[in-house]
Amino acid sequence: MPQGQPTTVPDDGLTTRQRRNRPLLMVHTGIGKGKSTAAFGLALRAWNQGWPIGVFQFVKSAKWKVGEENALKVLGASGEGGSVVWNKMGEGWSWVQRDGQMDNEEAAREGWEQVKRDLAAETYRLYVLDEFAYPMHWGWIDTDEVIEVLRDRPGAQHVVITGRNAPQKLLDAADLVTEMSKVKHPMDAGQKGQRGIEW
Repeated sequence: MPQGQPTTVPDDGLTTRQRRNRPLLMVHTGIGKGKSTAAFGLALRAWNQGWPIGVFQFVKSAKWKVGEENALKVLGASGEGGSVVWNKMGEGWSWVQRDGQMDNEEAAREGWEQVKRDLAAETYRLYVLDEFAYPMHWGWIDTDEVIEVLRDRPGAQHVVITGRNAPQKLLDAADLVTEMSKVKHPMDAGQKGQRGIEW
């Protein structure tokens, strides 16, 4: 395996192992394709390590069946790696006992409240907060609160947030930020999304 070497070693009193195993806040943003796909690839690695994984889709419709959802659910149920729990805002969130008449803003807030409960309980080792940058960008969820909750989360819980227009404060607080930029896309030439590529 490649052995990455940091360019600087901070004088923080931590051992190399302690520093290596710190939980990360990761953000995938930008206008390019592949933000969620990269996060789900990370979930595959976590599954292989036996980590429990919680996926929270904050914007995509419940009718939108992404290929990664089916694949990760099958893997999670296989008993060979970590468990996978997949939650979609468009399905009304599995933990919400009300009828499905919530508006999107209220549903996003409900989802964030559940994420906070799961973080406090250390339910998962990896959280994929898919398209979570949008509710912060739209002002539905307070970015400062998100940063505080994630900064103070207990244990060794990794969090990856995806979505365009991630707030600068979130980027500043993150340990890893990847910006997907678009160089070229088939839609620019009038081609719609296709099976196996977009879903």
